[in-house]
Amino acid sequence: MTTTMTAPALSATDRCDRCNAQAYVRVVLPGGADLLFCGHHWSRHELVLRPQAAAIVDETHRLTDVPASDNR
Repeated sequence: MTTTMTAPALSATDRCDRCNAQAYVRVVLPGGADLLFCGHHWSRHELVLRPQAAAIVDETHRLTDVPASDNR
């Protein structure tokens, strides 16, 4: 298994395949198909999918990152 950023980055228009919330994880399977997950559904399915994935784009850090304040 390889965890790389070779798969396309996620955008605000990418939606979770399970619940249609904004997707923060893209799992690319060996055949080339991809699955999109929100943070919640990724946490529920990660243990099963991680060993099977050809690539994973995990942007869940964006859920907790604090934007820098603009002190002008």
